[in-house]
Amino acid sequence: MMLVNRLLSASVTGLVAVVIGFASSAALIYQTVITLGGDVSLAASWILTLGLSMGLTSIGLSLFYRVPILIAWSTPGAALLITIGQGFTLNEAIAGFIFSALLIFLSGITGWFEKLSNKIPFPLASAMLAGILVNFGIDVFNQMNNEPLLVVAMFVTFLIAKQIMPKYAMLLLLLSSIVMAWQLELVALSELSLQVSEFKYISPEFNIKALLGIGIPLFIVTMAAQNLPGIAVLQAHNYKTPVSSILSVTGLVNVLTAPFGGYAINLAAITAAMCMTEEVDKDPGQRYWSAVFAGGFYMLMAISAAYLMAVFSALPSALIYALAGIALFTTITSSIEQALSDKKMSEAAIITFLVTASDISLWGGSSVLWGLIAGCTTLVSQNSFGKIQNRKALKKKRPD
Repeated sequence: MMLVNRLLSASVTGLVAVVIGFASSAALIYQTVITLGGDVSLAASWILTLGLSMGLTSIGLSLFYRVPILIAWSTPGAALLITIGQGFTLNEAIAGFIFSALLIFLSGITGWFEKLSNKIPFPLASAMLAGILVNFGIDVFNQMNNEPLLVVAMFVTFLIAKQIMPKYAMLLLLLSSIVMAWQLELVALSELSLQVSEFKYISPEFNIKALLGIGIPLFIVTMAAQNLPGIAVLQAHNYKTPVSSILSVTGLVNVLTAPFGGYAINLAAITAAMCMTEEVDKDPGQRYWSAVFAGGFYMLMAISAAYLMAVFSALPSALIYALAGIALFTTITSSIEQALSDKKMSEAAIITFLVTASDISLWGGSSVLWGLIAGCTTLVSQNSFGKIQNRKALKKKRPD
């Protein structure tokens, strides 16, 4: 019975993670395809490719390392492609995807990215994670302005379910929120029909313009805004994982799937955090099953990608945003606690948190990257000034 409860809890968490990940960014991928000159059928092909890639790698890596390693598509990467994609053909974009994937693969086999990430102080990494997640938590209450009855009911349902059935709180919330949205006539399921997704190959067209204009920016965004937070999530939950090996695997899979629309896969951060809480399993060593189940749901999502895109588009956006934020309440709390656990680093951690949570995008850098830079700069300046003060104090103590 205990085993059944564990597997049920893990499967529910995996399902919620996939639902939120798909629903919150599928529209971005669709818009990316349209921006590059594709159509709806091509968008379904991309999601089919991405879903299978994420599913297989999530299952394989999680089972091999016994750690909840969830792989996701690069949501910031999709947003980036919408911005910079105009002026590029689909063939040029595919070349850029392959180049970005090769750079990720090289980052993995050389180990330089893991060495850099290991030098980042744990409180700053936790603060960065909190900065990424906090806006999702805030958005739960922002959505009350848009759909007050639905979101307030979701919030109250979560509070009650958390006390009565904490392991199944998210499942109860998911089911009840859909029922509530239906009762409020916020779900539009008209004109839905069974559709099948198919792979569509696009040959790459390599040129300097595509490599520098798409490949390099996509690589930077994927590493700084996705893989780095993904590592922070693992560290925040005390999981020791060979980052270089994971990057090598995701980079290689990315290279192979890029011609079919696999523009970028990477370590998940937000949805991965859902798979690592106590609600999944009291034993941290058993939480990897949530990522395994998520991988299975990814593959189911991929097979029915065309139909699922239509289904999720029928749900109100307020439901999706509120569901994502509520699911992250526990992780946001623990991240802030860990960020402030060392008083010597508390100010640097707060600065990291504030900058990461901001909308700063100087010189094309994401707020995640700038948050980390700001925190590390604060820490270095404090340490340097402290050393100078100590030297002055020692000189005063010395006899003339």
